[in-house]
Amino acid sequence: MPRITAATLADHQANQRRAVLDAAREILAEVGGDALSLSRVAARVGLARSSLYQYFDSRQGLLDALVEDLFPRWSRMVTGEMNKEESPALRVLAYANANLRLVADGEHVVAGALAAASPGAEFAERSRVMHEQLAAPLTEALEALGVPDPQATAELVNAVVHKASRMIETGTAEAEASARVEEILRPFLLEQENRSSS
Repeated sequence: MPRITAATLADHQANQRRAVLDAAREILAEVGGDALSLSRVAARVGLARSSLYQYFDSRQGLLDALVEDLFPRWSRMVTGEMNKEESPALRVLAYANANLRLVADGEHVVAGALAAASPGAEFAERSRVMHEQLAAPLTEALEALGVPDPQATAELVNAVVHKASRMIETGTAEAEASARVEEILRPFLLEQENRSSS
């Protein structure tokens, strides 16, 4: 019987499940979805493959759990950073920088690997819902700035963030990519903020 490493059996199981998800995420980031197997994850966590079935009954079950874990975490991190800022202009910049930080941390690679490993309508729908959830606070910040078409402007902001994300994925330092995004967005955002306050 495995040694319990937490105060209760439930805590131990929750910790083990978290360790399995983290190990699977690392493997996706390193080598992609095709290389993800229960055996490989079990080896990384230090569990017997048979023990892994206590947490996930199949590779697809593990992939589904990774999707359920990744998208809300991404959304919480971005909105959490935005909520630290008082002004709408700074909230938009926080949105951009938080997304770039997640890309630099490998979350976008993981999402891409999950998309490749779990093709189909269900993943596409979850991805669509996540992007809508992320766009909502961005659009709200742009509305507070008084831009004429907040949704269209949000799409343009996301286009800039997406391009900067690709720069990071191809070797540009996060700080440099963030600086380029700020050079583009900050003058526009501050001008809008000055107009709305005058």
